[in-house]
Amino acid sequence: MSSSCKHVSSPELRPPAPTQPVYREDCTQCFDSVDDPSGLDVCLFCFNGGCAGDRNHALLHFEGTKHPLVLNIKRTRKKVRRDEPPHKMSKLAIAAETEADRYDTVTEVKCYECELTDIPKSAGKLPEAVEAVLKANTFARQEEVKAWEQEMTPCEHTLCLEQHTARQIESQSLGHCSKCHLKDNLWLCLTCGNLGCGRAQFGGIGGNSHALAHTDEAEHPVAVKLGSLTADGTADIYCYACNEERMDPDLPAHLANWGINIADRQKTEKSLTEMQIEQNLRWEFSMTTEDGKELRPIFGGEFTGLKNLGNSCYMNSVLQSLFSFPEFSARYFHPKDTPPASLAPAEDLETQLRKVADGLLSGRYSKPDSDVIASEDSAEIRHQKGIAPAMLKHLVGRGHEEFSTIRQQDSFEFLLHLLQLVTRSQHPAPLQNPVNAFKFAMEQRLQCLSCKRVRYRTDEHENISIPVPIRRIPKDATATTTEDKAEKEEFESVTLKNCLDIFTADEKVELTCGGCRSKDGFSKRSLFKTFPTVLAINARRFEIVNWLPTKQDVPVVVGDAPFSFDEYKSLGLRDGEELLPDDAETGAAGTKFVPNEAALASLEAMGFPRVRCEKALHATGNQDPEAAMNWLFAHMEDADIDEPANLGFGAADKGGKSLGGIANPASIAELANMGFNAPQARQALQETDGDVTRAIDWLFSHPDAPGVFEEAPETIESAVFSTAASNSNESPLPGSETLPANFQLQSIVCHKGSSIHAGHYVAFIRKVLPGVEEPSWVLYNDEKVAKAVDIDEMKKFAYIYFFRRM
Repeated sequence: MSSSCKHVSSPELRPPAPTQPVYREDCTQCFDSVDDPSGLDVCLFCFNGGCAGDRNHALLHFEGTKHPLVLNIKRTRKKVRRDEPPHKMSKLAIAAETEADRYDTVTEVKCYECELTDIPKSAGKLPEAVEAVLKANTFARQEEVKAWEQEMTPCEHTLCLEQHTARQIESQSLGHCSKCHLKDNLWLCLTCGNLGCGRAQFGGIGGNSHALAHTDEAEHPVAVKLGSLTADGTADIYCYACNEERMDPDLPAHLANWGINIADRQKTEKSLTEMQIEQNLRWEFSMTTEDGKELRPIFGGEFTGLKNLGNSCYMNSVLQSLFSFPEFSARYFHPKDTPPASLAPAEDLETQLRKVADGLLSGRYSKPDSDVIASEDSAEIRHQKGIAPAMLKHLVGRGHEEFSTIRQQDSFEFLLHLLQLVTRSQHPAPLQNPVNAFKFAMEQRLQCLSCKRVRYRTDEHENISIPVPIRRIPKDATATTTEDKAEKEEFESVTLKNCLDIFTADEKVELTCGGCRSKDGFSKRSLFKTFPTVLAINARRFEIVNWLPTKQDVPVVVGDAPFSFDEYKSLGLRDGEELLPDDAETGAAGTKFVPNEAALASLEAMGFPRVRCEKALHATGNQDPEAAMNWLFAHMEDADIDEPANLGFGAADKGGKSLGGIANPASIAELANMGFNAPQARQALQETDGDVTRAIDWLFSHPDAPGVFEEAPETIESAVFSTAASNSNESPLPGSETLPANFQLQSIVCHKGSSIHAGHYVAFIRKVLPGVEEPSWVLYNDEKVAKAVDIDEMKKFAYIYFFRRM
């Protein structure tokens, strides 16, 4: 032991700020954690967490940053027998259990530069820094709390709060409920300053509901939980009138009225948000067969589960599927390599993808949960703890309006978002972008129904979204009882071929031919020009019910045997076909916007320059001069308002999604308020040139629309337009043109629930189990991994199918 370390008084040594991430649970470069024998070294300068075991990523961090002092944390679980899981609560009710209640923790300060261990925690500036690190939320919990807090909004009762005459409130250490002697779980009435205890909470937190009783008696609706107050102004605020958690934008002033300076407050109890997250994380899903037997877990390399971070099953199922493919595993799993050099590994996508690959594929963390002790008279099955990809979730969701939250999300939309981030990231030679395995080309053929001339266009894709025809099985007309009449709807099953036939079938589009000027329209058909190595297919089982997109359980029959896609390959320009002239204005892909002459004349008569008028008509549907005028008034200050614009229709991005038309945020929000999701709204607006009324009609007539998930202006340049006559200068198309094109199902992501934003996602992946020659299906249900018994029914209702070319 030594206290001669010169760094304990360093001016850079200070406690973490309230919102600063503290990585004190697992290493930022692997999933070794405070629960391992060597513990975790938390840097006392930047609060990076580094493992101290055989990999010693903490030493790598010191060598890169020269931050010498670390707090080593070792944690062991207190052995407690697990009782039956708690009943699911309809309202928040979780005990404020502390870490000390669950774990025995040992800490030690070390200096890498001075090569000293067990430095006294009382030396220099260490006491304050060490205490703050141990009290800080872990990074994962901090991100979860922030994600939930984004949901809080004020209400009329917090915005219009009227307070009584100010008086001094007892300090929290001496305060107790005005009706009983409880000193915890206290709520301060912001109207009159009354202190009342909250409702009793599951797990032992006391509460006699005196705060609620005060509200009923005095009709004072808004209260704040004293123990949740923090110096940065966050707190639990509850409106009893709304029966909801709320936000008070004037909380510091409202507290000051009662003599409380929020800047002096220190949080002493778990917030409602933290307790709700804890409830989500504790919930367990069934892992039993139809006859009630629990599935046997699988352990080892490639059989590692992912913890549910509070509704993160949509992410877990996609990650398990992606890293089951050799393209992703070869790209990111490098167990013998030194991690990428990064001063902030938790903020580096390459590092976090490698961390997840190592966690999932190495088998290092795939062990029975040692914290669970089975009863002596039971044969309880122990699953694994699973690894928690909180840092990757934060990076992938950062800046995204949906994935930055902790709400349930659409797994297919997450897949597209993640693939886009991976494509944009750096791929050092000789490592390849693993998304290339998903890329292929679709060729669209347009033929005028009058003159029969054709135009071809080729777009790059990474997936397809196929419509599932919805045909109900008639209910028994002889049903007499209420139960019989209210039985669940059933649907006729369809085959994968049925869906692909619809996806590739001819459809009529209303366009004016630029060659013969006919308005009879065009036939349009899209077929595969090339095939990918991995084909991701999204099955769209949605229809509009009461103005809302509703998921219907239509069975899609998909076999395990290889499936041929040969008949869906485009043959290109055929003998005898005549191409439309390249400069023909058909109103189809790649052609010039033609403004409505009458509307244009009206706007010009008002004195607006022509270029502004054209932009306004393009943005508002090209029909209504009044709507265009309002658009002009709203965009008068735009820096580029007078710059000539290329107002073409129909450029396509790399995902094969049309960028023609306008999808402004206000219009998307208007459609979202009617129950349509943002991707569907964006596609509808693009298909109808930004006209909201037409977009509504379009959505009702296209309930299976896949939606447009990202708008990336830079992808316009990557669109591939071609005709059979001139494509010599094009870059090579992704995928392969060779036949046969046989694909076999390798993985499925399944969803249970009536909405993609609720329910639960799991993945089933075809794997070769140890000691078994033939592949088996393995279930990945968050942290639980088990051999699946029979997945025929699950395959029928999968949301995403991953096929691999044979």
